[in-house]
Amino acid sequence: MRKTYLLHIEGKNRDRLLDAARHDIHRYLRRERRRVLPEGARFWDFDCRFGSTQEDAHSVQVDEITGLIDEVARSGAAQFYVEIMAKPGEGMPPKRAPSSVLQQELDDAEATGGPDRD
Repeated sequence: MRKTYLLHIEGKNRDRLLDAARHDIHRYLRRERRRVLPEGARFWDFDCRFGSTQEDAHSVQVDEITGLIDEVARSGAAQFYVEIMAKPGEGMPPKRAPSSVLQQELDDAEATGGPDRD
């Protein structure tokens, strides 16, 4: 998937365009993850690039894309470019923190008055 999302289209609400872009990206990821894995692969991995244009795009992790879209929304940019290429992953998939660990971190942050910020 290689696509430039325009955020200033006459007659269209910018927030709706951002939501449509997020939905389109997540729908693509779900569809790719459902594909049958080739022999010897254990999971689908993704090579991702993100930027304001195709020439400015830099490599990012798939989990960072939503946050980068939010930054684009805050900055008021007119467009952004996303490239996501699925590839079979070998070995073990990257570990994510279990929800109980995340909930404990949120509880700790609330008890201390918020997250630590320097």
